[in-house]
Amino acid sequence: MSATRRLPMKNTIEIKPNDTIVFIGDSITDAGRFETVHKPFGYGYVHFAANQLLAKYPDYNINIINTGISGNTIRDLKSRWEKDCLDYNPDIVSVLIGINDVWRFHTNRLDEAVFLNEYKLIYEELLSQLKEQNDCQIVLIEPFMFCNNTDNPMFIALQDYIEVVNNLADKFDAVLVPLQKLINEMIHRVPPQKWSDDMVHPYVWAHCWITQRWLKATCI
Repeated sequence: MSATRRLPMKNTIEIKPNDTIVFIGDSITDAGRFETVHKPFGYGYVHFAANQLLAKYPDYNINIINTGISGNTIRDLKSRWEKDCLDYNPDIVSVLIGINDVWRFHTNRLDEAVFLNEYKLIYEELLSQLKEQNDCQIVLIEPFMFCNNTDNPMFIALQDYIEVVNNLADKFDAVLVPLQKLINEMIHRVPPQKWSDDMVHPYVWAHCWITQRWLKATCI
């Protein structure tokens, strides 16, 4: 990072000309980005966020990159962090990861599941590498479920992973998008089946809703 670069206020994101923004995560970020009709941003929240930013700053020459891959856990992100994040020398990185780490425990794929301590250690390692290389601005999105049953075992387990993300946001002065908290405030008025058919993958309107929360949290 240039020594003359002006840092944004804490817990906000500043967009500047020629910035590179990387969105990285799992299927919710991927959202069909490899399909010809949806290239390069996918059909999900990255699509809506990218086009909002490009429309708001048409003269800024912003480079927006989606490197989400369906099925990824934090372990998968580690294996491709250099190629799909660091090598872009990003100015802003937005991360959404964690639901697959938990989901694997509940789909009899224990060899692919990621225990909480490993999730925390790898996530912290990746963010440390990001800060060491470029000291870029970071946005962390809480992993989430559209669930109104507080006794759901997967939903219960997910809460500890969400807490890790909250703590890492504090540690790295990242912007936190508290999606699960915001969903919890809505879920009894808008039931899970209206958001998603599996409590995890949002319908297109819900992706748009996520983008609205992302933009509000980042103050862009």
